[in-house]
Amino acid sequence: MGIHRTRPPLLVASAALLMAATAAVVVATSGPATATLTASADPVFVGAGDIANSATGDTATAALLDGIAGTVYTLGDNVYNSGTAAEFSSYYAPTWGRFKSRTRPAPGNHDYVTSGASGYYNYFGSQAGTSGVGYYSYDLGGWHIVSLNSNVGMSAGSAQEKWLRADLAASTKSCTLAYWHHPLFTSSSNHAPSTGTRPLYQALYDYNADVVLWGHNHVYERFDPMNPSGALDTARGLRAWVAGMGGADHYNFGTIQPNSAARNNNTFGVLKFTLHAGSYDWQFVPVAGKTYTDSGTAGCH
Repeated sequence: MGIHRTRPPLLVASAALLMAATAAVVVATSGPATATLTASADPVFVGAGDIANSATGDTATAALLDGIAGTVYTLGDNVYNSGTAAEFSSYYAPTWGRFKSRTRPAPGNHDYVTSGASGYYNYFGSQAGTSGVGYYSYDLGGWHIVSLNSNVGMSAGSAQEKWLRADLAASTKSCTLAYWHHPLFTSSSNHAPSTGTRPLYQALYDYNADVVLWGHNHVYERFDPMNPSGALDTARGLRAWVAGMGGADHYNFGTIQPNSAARNNNTFGVLKFTLHAGSYDWQFVPVAGKTYTDSGTAGCH
């Protein structure tokens, strides 16, 4: 099931989404801007990170999104190598750019190679939150969704961390999903875990969030629910994914980290969620010609 949008200040309607049947109106907040989304029951949330370059991986993953309605997320490194306006025009726009009107992105370190990530903010506009800030939130059905920025301050007491705690405290939704670029937990040998993101994970854990998504490492990896220290926590832990298989060349795995439950590093694809009231389904959808998949269902806290 997809969503469609009216024409609020923050979001532009997509013709495909306008055709979807709707069941509930929810309010999306984007510190400080606000927007209204009109969402169907059980909205779909689909995307990946590490996406567009001069190769063809992003062409194949974009072809998957052609057949999947719903809100598209990105997990940073939207375009390579430097996040310039020219790269967004040449690489991202012809592929994932087809879904720009229904995309809610997050920035990555390659987006920030261009000073202030100006190419990223200018391309996505208000859909990326406040320009230069890059963290924002919105609601989909019974879910609260938070897009964070791991390229700016995120230590305990930072503006972003304090904003996140206030945002989570204000949410009335029973389920919460957050996403940003740099992973706190990963088994890839290319980029080590980004421990500086732990205060964001801690805030989410403190407010009983359910799911967190990352990119940065060009692999697919799913972790069982963990607390901020990385210990298995089936009562309150967040289930985490590294989903950096949007189109950039694959990375290798190194030492497999505790609680890593599923892994792949030879298949481009997208990670799709169906967000039910009180639960969610996940599915790794591989590009044409590949067979790897991973799927399941879990309840919210």
